[in-house]
Amino acid sequence: GRIEGRDSVDGAIRLVIGGADFESELSVGDSVAVAGVCLTVVERSSSGFAVEAVPTTARRTTVGGWSIGDRVNLEPALRAGDPLGGHFVQGHVDGVGEVQDVVQIGADRILKIRLPPAVADITVPQGSMTLDGVSLTVSALAGAVAEFAIIPYTWSHTTLSRLRPGDRVNVEGDPIGKHVRRAVLPYVSGAAGPEPEAVPLPGESSRD
Repeated sequence: GRIEGRDSVDGAIRLVIGGADFESELSVGDSVAVAGVCLTVVERSSSGFAVEAVPTTARRTTVGGWSIGDRVNLEPALRAGDPLGGHFVQGHVDGVGEVQDVVQIGADRILKIRLPPAVADITVPQGSMTLDGVSLTVSALAGAVAEFAIIPYTWSHTTLSRLRPGDRVNVEGDPIGKHVRRAVLPYVSGAAGPEPEAVPLPGESSRD
């Protein structure tokens, strides 16, 4: 898809997105993953559909840097009974990674991404991860730098082909890894890295 409009509404970022093949199937209230960020459709129009990102989402993702004309990966919510071709992607971005290198090997590409600490801590080789909404397998891991082998089809059908060293990407770690880490954290001393940023509930203070 393509960002056709951007505005600020009561502190939130309002985006109009066009070009989705499944656009006619969307209704107001539906969830859509936009570059891996789960957002809610708030309006339909002739130019596409509108979504809004609250300040917390903008801080934790690359949404704040998007401009009109930018291309974004789009995916509708998975319906019960649909085939699951990758892993469960929630659209709950854990942090922003940085592209370290893009290497071409034959027809394939190797992406090297420096992961946020909270994601690196739960990542394993051959595990699952989501980059800008694309479900991928970790082909190698060296410290906080993960490698991903991208086949030609994925390279040409997503925005991954636009990435260059220094670019930032939305990263969602494997949900299973996050739950396991949370469960064992009370029993492990000094072995766990930083936890993802806590987001206060409405009415709560960030100091609570």
